[in-house]
Amino acid sequence: MEQAIVIDNTKELGTRDIKQLFWIYALPSVVSQVIASIYNLCDRIFLGQTVGALALAGLAITLPLMNIIHAFGSLVGAGSAARMSIVLGRKDERWAEKILGNSMLLTFLFGFLFVTAGYLFLDDILILFGASADTIAYAREYMLIVLPGMFLTTLTFNLAGLIRATGYPNKSMWILAGGAILNIALDALFILVLDWGIKGAAWATTLSMACSAIVAVWHFCMPRSFIRFKRHCWEPKFYIFRNILLIGISPFLMNIAASAVVALMNHQLIRYGGDLAVGAYGVAFSFASIVFLMLLGLCTGMQPIAGYNYGACKIDRLRKVYLLNMKTCFIVAVVGAFISCVFPRTINLMFTSDEALIVLGIPTLRYISVMLPFVAITVCNSQFFQSIDKPWIAIVTSLSRQVLFLIPMMYVVPLIFIRCGGKGLTGVWASCTICDFLGCVLAMILLYTQRRIFRDGYVPEFRTPRKEILRPNR
Repeated sequence: MEQAIVIDNTKELGTRDIKQLFWIYALPSVVSQVIASIYNLCDRIFLGQTVGALALAGLAITLPLMNIIHAFGSLVGAGSAARMSIVLGRKDERWAEKILGNSMLLTFLFGFLFVTAGYLFLDDILILFGASADTIAYAREYMLIVLPGMFLTTLTFNLAGLIRATGYPNKSMWILAGGAILNIALDALFILVLDWGIKGAAWATTLSMACSAIVAVWHFCMPRSFIRFKRHCWEPKFYIFRNILLIGISPFLMNIAASAVVALMNHQLIRYGGDLAVGAYGVAFSFASIVFLMLLGLCTGMQPIAGYNYGACKIDRLRKVYLLNMKTCFIVAVVGAFISCVFPRTINLMFTSDEALIVLGIPTLRYISVMLPFVAITVCNSQFFQSIDKPWIAIVTSLSRQVLFLIPMMYVVPLIFIRCGGKGLTGVWASCTICDFLGCVLAMILLYTQRRIFRDGYVPEFRTPRKEILRPNR
């Protein structure tokens, strides 16, 4: 009986009213993404209020490494979820089960590699990402405990995306929400009650990740689940690996680029502002990440609908969900930019009571967040192209803002500010603002080049092995 209900839910992706469908999938996805940010956000709030500014800066140093680990998770998770939606749109359940099993194989492979590499080269990596003699001890203590848990995070987010794609948006939300709520409780216990400091934050994160991963795996072991683990799904298939990785390469490269940018940014911040500037950037990055994750949640809710209807060749529904998602994301970003520009001191007080850090953090937050509406346009286009299996357009759209524009500007703009009598640190913040605008312009140009996708009668092209065309359920 349960299986029949789930099959009906996936069919509704191609029949139900787009507005209703969008909110059914988008709201749980937004909640999932925002709650997921609590894993690191709570650590920063508790540490900033109890241990001090250097612990907060040390935690900020770990952001690039954690972004790299998340990048491998998104490489598999985003790619498998998007491909799952397209395949279900073509009514091929057995192929969907193969995607489930092969995505797990890739997750285990990448998890083993990054945990091993992390332990072997941890100090070198932290120094590369901007750790100083005062902050590396905090960063090292945190990562030594969190590294195994980060594998569990990638596993959880991968399976949560597949749970959403197979018709369980609310269950996907609660799996992530439960872990985040547990993380808050454990943070309070380990940091405030037991006084474990940064070690307590690490254990709280790792244990909550483990609980979420267990529940996510159990969902696909249940006989009543629409798509579940079966013997044939564990057989490695090169073409499935390829399809998953081709779609997932866009968020993967975006996360890798974000890690490189944060590492370079930390070096520039230390050069022009010292460790406090790194801490101020960590606070601004945390707030901007909340808004960004809300945007990503809306786009993640859009993806199963877009992918399913793209696979089913229902272009009118594809066009409607794209426009609805774009409008919603733009409004959310405008609200986020307004809050950050009007209440920057209040936001900084949430993370620290250090007055010097607050004073430095106010202009930092404004520079980082003021262009969020332009970031929303870029993110929407990148996620849309990812969901309809156009990875290279998604890659160029997502990487332009960080690689093409931000990396050179964070070196050039500060020098221009200094030459004009300003501060180099202000130039670092301004480079973020400029690149957000230029990235949006390029994203709209790329969208215009792909405008044929929205025309009635457009027939999508699918990368399907010949044996799957002849025997799709084999």
